[in-house]
Amino acid sequence: MNTTLLLSALQAVEQGWHVFPLRPGSKRPALHGEQSCPRTGPCSDGHLKWEQRATTDPDRIRTAWSQAPYNVGIATGPSNLVVIDLDVPKNKGKNQGSSDAPDGAATFKALCERAGHAVPATYRTRTASGGRHLYFTAPPGLHLTNTAGTIAELVDTRAWGGYVVAAGSITPAGTYESLCGLHTAVLPAWLHAVLQPAPKLSQAPAAASLGRSSRYADVALANETRAVATAPVGEREGTLFRAARALGRFVAWGDLPRHLVEQALQEAGQAAGLTVAECRSTLRSALDWSIAHNQTRRGVPA
Repeated sequence: MNTTLLLSALQAVEQGWHVFPLRPGSKRPALHGEQSCPRTGPCSDGHLKWEQRATTDPDRIRTAWSQAPYNVGIATGPSNLVVIDLDVPKNKGKNQGSSDAPDGAATFKALCERAGHAVPATYRTRTASGGRHLYFTAPPGLHLTNTAGTIAELVDTRAWGGYVVAAGSITPAGTYESLCGLHTAVLPAWLHAVLQPAPKLSQAPAAASLGRSSRYADVALANETRAVATAPVGEREGTLFRAARALGRFVAWGDLPRHLVEQALQEAGQAAGLTVAECRSTLRSALDWSIAHNQTRRGVPA
């Protein structure tokens, strides 16, 4: 038995987190698949996937980890966790040289600053590749799922349907390491707003008329402005940031002039209680980012 890995699993359970074994030296679940399911034990009433079989039972954990030096997986959904996965560019890792491209941690810090906040203090780990996992407790009633690349480059989330590799686990790329105490902060409302993927536009033929796309842009401007003006305290900065990011694509596509978007959102932000400086800073950075990343039109509703 690998004592370090067993202790890592038991430590996670002490936090109320649901764990399951990963293959030794790997990030892949060690549990059987549906095709090879014996339909006995936990699966006597039907095959159970890793998320359903993850446990907080110390005896089951000791039994499992006595069989092999399994790495430790934490099922984020059942554990009531939202984990922000901040990755690094492929050529910029723990032992892989450097790159000029910003990593996920830098990008996430910028997202938080644009929303008017610092990166929250919470439990975090260093991944084998040199990235970071930031653990948050999901607020009551919040049911989030995973995201991959929809928030920003190299910034993903793990919630229901996802899992993370716990500290102490070892892969060929290195060891997952705890960077601080196990205190896990509750996910702030403003950060929840930042983590929402930018709204997806309905797909339509590329030959959609300019008049149609302009009308859709006008509706989007009205809706986003209303959302900002009525945003509750604690969500105002995040709502303004997401609105600017969503509308920036229409500026990039020539459907809306930038000064009109800035003026409308500036007024809405101030109406919600933000200062002039807070609005300007958030709008400038969010629009710059959105315009730069939306040079190609993706389609508008038919």
